[in-house]
Amino acid sequence: MDFTFMEDESILGEWTLNYLPPDGGRYTGKLVVTDRRLLFDARFDTSLSGIIEETMFIKHGSEGYISIPKDRISDVETVKKMLQKSVAVTLDTGGKHTFNYGVMNVDKIAEAIRS
Repeated sequence: MDFTFMEDESILGEWTLNYLPPDGGRYTGKLVVTDRRLLFDARFDTSLSGIIEETMFIKHGSEGYISIPKDRISDVETVKKMLQKSVAVTLDTGGKHTFNYGVMNVDKIAEAIRS
């Protein structure tokens, strides 16, 4: 999917990973971090059930993606367990969005989100 970018918005990084929304579920897709937002294109629903928060979902024709403005992020936390590395993003509403990168290092993802 092609994301719609704002004027002068810069891409800081792109990763294919799993997204775990606050209301449950697990989605595999592409995360793009810009200087203004986190954009996630959910390609596959890999959970038994889950709902993506409608206020974060942007429709683009028949396609759609999640957009999280960086100014809504109140905390960024890295979680590093043996075979599970992830970045947990807490919004000003208290919702926690987790981006799981499997065994791969998440430091660059967290750095891009924080910048």
